[in-house]
Amino acid sequence: MINLAELTPYILCSICKGYFIDATTITECLHTFCKSCIVRHFYYSNRCPKCNIVVHQTQPLYNIRPDRQLQDIVYKLVVNLEEREKKQMHDFYKERGLEVPKPAVPQPVPPSRGRPRKVLGSVFRIPPELDISILLEFIGANEGTGNFKPLEKKFVRVSGEATIGHVEKFLRRKMDLDPACQVDIICGDHLLEHYQTLREIRQVIGESAVQDGLLVLHYGLVVSPL
Repeated sequence: MINLAELTPYILCSICKGYFIDATTITECLHTFCKSCIVRHFYYSNRCPKCNIVVHQTQPLYNIRPDRQLQDIVYKLVVNLEEREKKQMHDFYKERGLEVPKPAVPQPVPPSRGRPRKVLGSVFRIPPELDISILLEFIGANEGTGNFKPLEKKFVRVSGEATIGHVEKFLRRKMDLDPACQVDIICGDHLLEHYQTLREIRQVIGESAVQDGLLVLHYGLVVSPL
C-alpha cells in the first residue's frame, strides 16, 4: 500500500494547487497542469508556469496535449474526485437553464481469444456535445452602467446549440449586472442576436471568428434606452 500523501506532489496542478482536472501536458517540457489553468495562463504568457521555458513564440496552445492516462490515475487515486467534477458540471448547466450533456456510453468490448482482459471502469470526460470553446473579451462599458464584477473566467466550453441569449444570461449572472444594463455581444464586425446559436455563428462568420480554436466573442455594456 502507498500513502496518497506520497503521490500528491505528482498529481497536483502547480497553478491552482488542486488535483489535476482534464490533465494537459506541454509537449516542450512535459510539465502538466489542469487544462483550464494552462489555457488561462497562456492568454497572458507564452512560457511554462513551472520551468519558464518559451512554449511557442506566438501560439503556445498549439503545444499542449491531453494526458488521459494521468487523468485516469488521478481519478482512481483520489476518492470521489470524479463524482464531484461530474456534479459540478451538472450544476453548472442546470443553473444556466442549459441541457445537461450526457456522458459517453462505454462501448462493449468484442470477445477475443486467449486470456480475458480486465476492463477498467469508464472515466467521466467532457462529452463531444460540448463542441464549442469560447473566449469572452470585454470591450468596455459606457457611463451609467453602474457597478459590476469583472468576469473571472474568460474561457467557457459549451454546446454549439447554446445561443447568444444563453451567453448573455451567463454574463449577467457572473458580473451581477443591473437589469437596466444592456449587453451587446459582437463577433468580428457582427452584432449578434439572442436567437443565434454558437454553431451557426462559427459556420457563418468562419475562421475569422476563431483564435487558437476558440470562438472569440466581444461584449460591451451600455445603458438601455428608456
